[in-house]
Amino acid sequence: MKILVVIAFVAILASLASALIYMMRSGAPRNDGESPPKRNMATALAFRVGLSILLFVGVLISWKMGWIHPTGIPSGA
Repeated sequence: MKILVVIAFVAILASLASALIYMMRSGAPRNDGESPPKRNMATALAFRVGLSILLFVGVLISWKMGWIHPTGIPSGA
């Protein structure tokens, strides 16, 4: 389960990085007179949000099924 969470975090960060790259490149003028694609950044950010929600729901379901257990500070401490 830990490996899946790490893979999901890496995918989320990669999507965020690709959105940054699309944002930085969209302002540069093109030589061929073609307009830059503007939907790439929005698509990358939407993919990141979807992955984040999927990761949250997956962790919540795993906790409810008993596959993972909280190991934080004990209550009442």
